[in-house]
Amino acid sequence: MTSGRKVIAFNRKASHEYFLEDRFEAGLVLKGTEIKSIRKGHVQLKDAYISFTNGEAFIKEMHIPEYVFGNRFNHDETRIRKLLLHKLEIRKLQQKVKLKGYTVVPTSLYLEKGKAKLEIALARGKDLHDKRNAQKEKDAKREIEKAMKNHW
Repeated sequence: MTSGRKVIAFNRKASHEYFLEDRFEAGLVLKGTEIKSIRKGHVQLKDAYISFTNGEAFIKEMHIPEYVFGNRFNHDETRIRKLLLHKLEIRKLQQKVKLKGYTVVPTSLYLEKGKAKLEIALARGKDLHDKRNAQKEKDAKREIEKAMKNHW
């Protein structure tokens, strides 16, 4: 993690459900009450996904609750938000999604220099046995670390 970056939300479900390959940083087109709510730490990426329309990338189902002091200017909590990426990045992601059966998922949302940034990853779905193997490896690593800690 670089300095000046404050992680607001992390999508644990993404690393459990998918093999994460290429990662990209995308800006977000937000309304005023949305960024205020994000700065308070109120955001959920669990069910969010990325879709492409007319050469543009959008994030759907990202939940940002209404800002408490937003009154009538508040936003819709799960509205579709545009992602800011370079055209070549969008084209590359679209081609992978169409041809090779990949999907694009958000992995984390963070603030960098006052701007909200979304880390997205090109992902390939895991099978059930892959999830089991990953859990076994994680448990074994934890046991080794625990044994090493107690050994010293």
